[in-house]
Amino acid sequence: MGWRPEISGFVGALPGLRFAEVVAESVHAHGDLPDGLAALLDRGVAVVPHGVRLSLGGAEPVDPGRVTHLAAVADRLGAPLVSEHIAFVRAGGVEAGHLLPIPRSREAVDAVVANVARATAELSVPLALEPIAALFDWPDDELTEADFLTEILDRTGALLLLDVANVYANARNRGEDPLDLLGKLPLDRVAYVHVAGGAEHQGLYHDTHTDAVPPAVLDLVAELCARHRPPALMLERDGDYPPAAELSAELDAIAAAAGYPAIT
Repeated sequence: MGWRPEISGFVGALPGLRFAEVVAESVHAHGDLPDGLAALLDRGVAVVPHGVRLSLGGAEPVDPGRVTHLAAVADRLGAPLVSEHIAFVRAGGVEAGHLLPIPRSREAVDAVVANVARATAELSVPLALEPIAALFDWPDDELTEADFLTEILDRTGALLLLDVANVYANARNRGEDPLDLLGKLPLDRVAYVHVAGGAEHQGLYHDTHTDAVPPAVLDLVAELCARHRPPALMLERDGDYPPAAELSAELDAIAAAAGYPAIT
């Protein structure tokens, strides 16, 4: 389960919780940890820091200070790995405040590889990269999403954070079959899996993280696990939190789709 302060009590009360994920930038490298997060660590729950501000896909080198913070948070949490996005969040000194898609060009591959090298040089644990959901493709794309991602993983040695909701969103917005994309991804490199909800608006599917996981995404979870069972799956929710019973039902639905016993 993705740990957020608003649902800290719910996450902390989950029976048999094996791992959680926290937004890396929300954790101080020094000073006290949030109470709920510290309690998880005391229970032996693995907590993975999930970065959102490195801008690994930017044309500019990653900010050394942000890399240092991510590395320090990983060490502080005793994390088995860290994760970040194949995206950019700033350019020319301007912060977008949002994960933005990069062109699937060979020049962009080189930029990502260089920034991943800069980041992993300071990290003491493996790095998993997450392809984001996008509402559009750039006109100068040269590679398919699967080829683009595979080349980055091969050249960096990074792991894959596979978000099945992003696979569904990207395929749907392109008018493609998400199973085709799933079948071309290097599933043997998956570190763990995100599952999240979304909603359609004006003909486009938005990966909102504030809606329930739709049946089509659960079907994709089932297909993924039938092809190559990942080490772990987690529910990602970032706002508009429903009652605890609804969150529990979502966790159980993900478990059922993956062929695991009910969580709650």
